[in-house]
Amino acid sequence: MPYTVALTGGIGSGKSTIAGAFAALGVEIIDADLIAREVVEPGTPALQAIEARFGASIVTGQGTLDRARLREIIFQQPEQKSWLNALLHPLINARTRQLIAQAASPYVLWVVPLLVENQLQHQADRVLVVDADEETQLARTRQRDGLSLEQAQRILSAQATRQQRLACADDIIDNSGEPDDALPQVAGLHQRYLRLAATKQD
Repeated sequence: MPYTVALTGGIGSGKSTIAGAFAALGVEIIDADLIAREVVEPGTPALQAIEARFGASIVTGQGTLDRARLREIIFQQPEQKSWLNALLHPLINARTRQLIAQAASPYVLWVVPLLVENQLQHQADRVLVVDADEETQLARTRQRDGLSLEQAQRILSAQATRQQRLACADDIIDNSGEPDDALPQVAGLHQRYLRLAATKQD
C-alpha cells in the first residue's frame, strides 16, 4: 500500500484548496466525500437498501439519493443514522482501500473531513490538519454556501473542535490567510512526504 497522508480540517478551513495544491504536484487524491457518493449511485445495492428502508420518497425523480431528505431523517432519528453508518462505512472503507492500493504516486492524500469524528486517523501513516480560526471558517462557509451565521455556527459546533483535530495532527497547515499564503507550506510538506514514503518502501 502506498504511504498514506490523511488530510482533514473543519468546514471552511480550505481543505479543497490545499488538496488541489498537492494534486498540482502530482499527488493522487482519494476523496472520502466522492467515495461516499459513489457507493450510493443509482443501481447500487446500497441505494436499493436505503430505498427499501425509507421508502421511494428517499430517491429523486432522476433516480439519485435525496441527500437533504436523508439528512433530515437521520438528524431526527439517531438510530437510523446508526443503521446507515453500518451499511455505508464498510463499503466506503473497502472502496477507499482499493483506490489507495491502485495509486501510482509515491504517496496518496486521503481527504477525510470527518477523520477525527469517525476515529479514522489510525488508518493513515500521517495526519495533516488544515487549520483556520473560527471567524475565518464561519466567514468562508457563509460566503460559499449562502448560510446565516446561526446555520454556519450549527455546522461548526457539530464537528470536532479545533483542539481535538490538532491533537491528532502530525503536521498542520495554517490556512487562515489568503489561499495562496499556504502554498509554500504545501511544497515543504510534499518534500517531507516523499522522503517518508521512500523510507517506508526501503
